[in-house]
Amino acid sequence: MKTAIVIGVGPERGLGAQLCQRFANDGLKVVIAGRTQANIEAVAASITRSGGQAVPVVTDATSESDIVKLFDAAGPDLNLAIYNAGNNTPGKIVDMEAGYFEQSWRVACFGGFLFGREALRRMLPKKAGTILFTGASASLRGRPNYGAFNSAKAGLRTLAQAMAKEYAEEGIHVGHVVVDGAIAGDKILKRFPDAASREESLIRIEAIVSAFAFLYSQPSRGWSFELDVRTSREKW
Repeated sequence: MKTAIVIGVGPERGLGAQLCQRFANDGLKVVIAGRTQANIEAVAASITRSGGQAVPVVTDATSESDIVKLFDAAGPDLNLAIYNAGNNTPGKIVDMEAGYFEQSWRVACFGGFLFGREALRRMLPKKAGTILFTGASASLRGRPNYGAFNSAKAGLRTLAQAMAKEYAEEGIHVGHVVVDGAIAGDKILKRFPDAASREESLIRIEAIVSAFAFLYSQPSRGWSFELDVRTSREKW
């Protein structure tokens, strides 16, 4: 049975959880990774109730030992690995603590390196597999008040692109999905209740998940590296 790992899983109406649900519905066993045990166990239970297979593993994306253990838990049938970790980290550069900047980079970029490297080490012997990374508007441009987040996400995108070029001939498909805008999920709708009244300006989670599924389904003679997803109202 093909296995997928998704890291960066939070509430059930979040992108990470919905990616898990989608690929479990498509017949993959899903290893669900996140920092909060209650969240990943809830997602695993939901998948199991629906007849799928899921294993929750509490994981710190910035811990090398945690990432190695995560991939060990996936076993030999790993076919898909999705790096969805990394929260928005706003702030003016002049006021920013060095540790704040470094932590943003560690989660969004360094963690992506650890995750991608371990995925490659498992996939290269079989010369098959897909590694996908979640990007953001910040992956493509710098914005004022988001210096830490911009640089971290841009670094992740460049890393993913280098990985895609380095290992394509070895049978590994690496992709990057730019989520250009806020997502209509629990993080936004619960934190900002008024967001529900302007939901048409928020990206549907299902549309983003479909972008990941499309990249995963591509044949080797028709690979894409990057897709971007936004609402019709987004200025870009």
